[in-house]
Amino acid sequence: MIEMKVAGIALDAITRSPIVLLKDSLDRRALPIYIGQEQAKAIMGALDHQKPPRPLTHDLMVNVLEAWDMTLDKVIIHSLQKDTFYAALILQQGDVKKEIDSRPSDAIAIALRTNTPIWVMEEVVADASIPVDRDADEAEQQAFREFVSNLSPEDLIKRFDNTEG
Repeated sequence: MIEMKVAGIALDAITRSPIVLLKDSLDRRALPIYIGQEQAKAIMGALDHQKPPRPLTHDLMVNVLEAWDMTLDKVIIHSLQKDTFYAALILQQGDVKKEIDSRPSDAIAIALRTNTPIWVMEEVVADASIPVDRDADEAEQQAFREFVSNLSPEDLIKRFDNTEG
C-alpha cells in the first residue's frame, strides 16, 4: 500500500465535475478520483479547517466515533472496478478492528477530519494514477530495467538464500 495525501480539489475541464487529487509522499504519482459536488464541499471544508455551526454528515460520523471511543485507524482505497473506486474505513475500538465499506470521497472527508492516513493499494495506483514528475518516473523505470536485465538466476538464488537465514 502507498500512503497518499489530499493535494486538493480540481474541476474536470470538460465536464466541470469535481475531482479529488491524491498525491504520494514523493510527489511522483497523482491519483484523480471523480466525486460529487457535495463531497467536494465536504473535503474542501475539511482542508480549510472550517467548522459548520451544526454538524454535517461527516462531522456527525466523527462525533459518533468519538462518543463510542472508536478511532479511524486508516482509510484504504482498495480497488477500481469499471471506473468506480472502492474504499474501506478501518475502525478500532480497543483491541477490536472492523472494516466498513465506504465511498472514497466519504472516507477521505472523514480521514481529513480525524487526521487519519489514507492508503491506496499498489494495483489501484498502477492502474489509475498519473505521473507528476515524468522525468523521475522514467529514470526509476529505466534503473529497474537495467537492474533486471543484469540479474541472473544465480543472483536471485543467492539473494533468496541470504534472506532465509
